[in-house]
Amino acid sequence: MHPVEVTDPADLRLADFRDLTDADVRPDRRGVVIAEGAAVVERLLTSRYQPRAVFGEASRLDALANTLTDFPDLPVYSADRWLLSDVVGFRLTRGVLASANRAPAPSVADVLAGATRVAVLESLNDFENLGSLFRNSAAFGVDAVLLDGRCADPLYRRSVRVSMGHVLHVPFAVLPDPWPDALETLRESGFTLLALTPRAGAMPLPEVGPPERWAILLGAEGPGLTAAARSTADACVRIPMAPGVDSLNVATAAAVAFAHLTADRRVPPRPVDSRAATVRVTTPDHLNS
Repeated sequence: MHPVEVTDPADLRLADFRDLTDADVRPDRRGVVIAEGAAVVERLLTSRYQPRAVFGEASRLDALANTLTDFPDLPVYSADRWLLSDVVGFRLTRGVLASANRAPAPSVADVLAGATRVAVLESLNDFENLGSLFRNSAAFGVDAVLLDGRCADPLYRRSVRVSMGHVLHVPFAVLPDPWPDALETLRESGFTLLALTPRAGAMPLPEVGPPERWAILLGAEGPGLTAAARSTADACVRIPMAPGVDSLNVATAAAVAFAHLTADRRVPPRPVDSRAATVRVTTPDHLNS
């Protein structure tokens, strides 16, 4: 790896990284994925997305040296932190970025092939919630994510960053209209549809025995799932909460549901030994005199 030092913020070779605050909504930039931070760049470089360039501070590029040796033809540019910020349009604390071409979108059938654990999102239009949800999906072994046509773009820069790059590895696809009729595809594929809702009449999550193949429906922050989506589900489930708290952030609620539904039921729970959890504090002898 031999980074090319850049000293001019107007350098045309940095076009992928210029003015990133509005890059995702510009028609000329919708075919580009941007990764921020060393860990996210690493995940981009090991994903199915074809890298275009890497740009960052020399010290941050050094941390990626081993990975970048696998890409001898990939352009790598270095600059000081001030020029880096001038180019991207804000103070970039993570110190390194990478760009990649978007890959062809997989079909719903491709995404569901071999999957047994699926998250289905309705109108989830907050980029950071979307990124967090993909990170949680990766953490709990969810096989795929399906989105309706009103969800935000999972490959938006902030979604990629908040997901810690996991959105680049968790398979996802957009369900075709009309919604929620498209959910029948899941039922025909043998999935049990569970609608997560705070409604009092829903089944408490701890009482739900995870089906062999499940898809959990999650709604947008605030409105939650529509009545039409809930009516399509095989069961509505809720997370029991303390009095006075009616709901959780959607990404947090998803994590709780994922943790329950992916728990290995074949492993019996072990009792907690309270003695092992006790912290003993010993006072030095010289303080006892």
